[in-house]
This record gives sequence, C-alpha cells and structure tokens, in this order.
Amino acid sequence: MSIRDASLKTIDGNNTAFAEYDGLAVLVVNVASECGFTRQYAGLERLYENYRDRGFTVLGFPCNQFGGLEPGSEKEIAEFCSVRFGVTFPLFEKIEVNGPGRHPLFEELTDAEDDHGAAGDVEWNFEKFLVAPDGRVVGRFRTDVEPADLALVAAIEAALPD
Repeated sequence: MSIRDASLKTIDGNNTAFAEYDGLAVLVVNVASECGFTRQYAGLERLYENYRDRGFTVLGFPCNQFGGLEPGSEKEIAEFCSVRFGVTFPLFEKIEVNGPGRHPLFEELTDAEDDHGAAGDVEWNFEKFLVAPDGRVVGRFRTDVEPADLALVAAIEAALPD
C-alpha cells in the first residue's frame, strides 16, 4: 500500500482518502486533548493558516493510546479543538497509531526515520510526519519539536508545491 491508498474517515464521519490531498504538502499529526503538548494545536493552526494558500495542510488524528489522553468522542474532540484552539484544519476519527490495530496510514508513516535515524512506533502524542505533494514521507518530527521549530518550518517550505 502507498500513503495515497489510505482510507480515512473525517471527525464528522465522512469517508475520504489520503489521495484527496495529492499535490499538497501534508503534516500528519497524532493529537490528544488532555496532553501536556495539547498547546501545540495553536501552533499547528498557525502553520495551517500561514501556508494553506501555498499548497499545505495539517491533518489531525486523535489517538487515545498514550496515557488515555484523548478519551472524548469525536464530537467532543471537534468541539474542544474549535473552541479552545480555533482549529480549522481537517480532523479525523480517533485511531490507533501503534500495535495490531494501527491504522494503515500509520503503517506507512512509521517506516519514516526521524532526524536521528529512528523509525518505528510513534512514541507519544503530537508526533509529526511531513508528506510531500507526491506522497513521499520527507520528514518525521517527534513530540518535542514545536510547530514553530525552524527545522520543521524549513522542511514545510521545502516541501511546498512549486
């Protein structure tokens, strides 16, 4: 399977596919509402606002696998993100990013290495994967890399479509 083949379900229950984002630079993030890193929603929204007109999007995938920090329903998650952080980038149904129930999208993403050459399981909430417009994973940024981090911003700018 390629990333483009991954079937997705939006947070409001509509079926879609990663192929809908062909031609865009995409930052895929596993998110959680009750995490110490939840504040990163604000920075992710700023990235989305700053670059969406240049062929970029953020895709948020709620996940409850790390400390049970995303316990809410899809409706509660959507409302929280909108009210608390003004999130307008696409959000999807709650998924698993590790283990036997790992979503097929993350099966592909977790093959990517971070800047230390480590691939494999997602380590915590708010891990970020940058996908180029042609569907190649061109960057993996662990939880501690903030959305405004210069290396992440430079990678996004380099991945933007011409």
